[in-house]
Amino acid sequence: MSQDLEVHLIPILSDNYAYCVHLKESNLGLVIDPGEAAPVLDFLEKHSIRLTHIWLTHFHSDHIEGVLEIQKATQCQIVGPAKEADRIPYLDSKVSDLDLLNFGSHKVKVIEVPGHTLGHIAYWFYKDDLLFCGDTLFSLGCGFLFEGTPKDMWGSLLKLRDLPPDTLIYCGHEYTEQNAAFALSVDPDNQDLIEFAKQVSLKRSQGNPTLPSVLKDEIMANPFLRADLPYWKKQLNSPEATPTEIFQILRELKNEFK
Repeated sequence: MSQDLEVHLIPILSDNYAYCVHLKESNLGLVIDPGEAAPVLDFLEKHSIRLTHIWLTHFHSDHIEGVLEIQKATQCQIVGPAKEADRIPYLDSKVSDLDLLNFGSHKVKVIEVPGHTLGHIAYWFYKDDLLFCGDTLFSLGCGFLFEGTPKDMWGSLLKLRDLPPDTLIYCGHEYTEQNAAFALSVDPDNQDLIEFAKQVSLKRSQGNPTLPSVLKDEIMANPFLRADLPYWKKQLNSPEATPTEIFQILRELKNEFK
């Protein structure tokens, strides 16, 4: 990450994060997925950050509910997925796959990642190794398929898996501890996962966030990024299953996991 850029996690609602990306030299900021206004406005005031933009990954209320109140207070511009413009009618800019955005001197690529919702997007700061992926990829997990198919979500995860291995993953929820419990239930002998889960438990016991995670660690430990490994055919007793079908089985097992 560039020295003039920093990312702040802002806890909102019960387990969401909004993110403030801050240009230290100019003290400008953008906020990603503010599902609640008050904590974001308090953060901006406390740090004297002038907000220029809100970027949205998808239309769900826990990611957009604070937008209009924040815009009223800051006169910022709102950017979001073109394919969900009918569900986020107040967008100032509508973006689609591979569109390029700028934040100061930093370059950002939009990646369409359908699955959780059909129009879901992620924002990749490709020279800074930062990814803001909403509810598509979680640490040790992935989003619930509200609208898309397993094929959609698996394809989206493959896009994200192909990013540089040192990419920092900033996702929408603090779900990592619960995700670790499920991952261990289906992949109990994975030593990378076992160590990852220990670190997660330590962070949470100390009241710390588990995010960001690092893509290369997720690739070794997150079962949803590993659905194309032959290992799963035996592990899930599905010798003829395709990677998409393995992903679907894992997702259905997660849906039922207690």
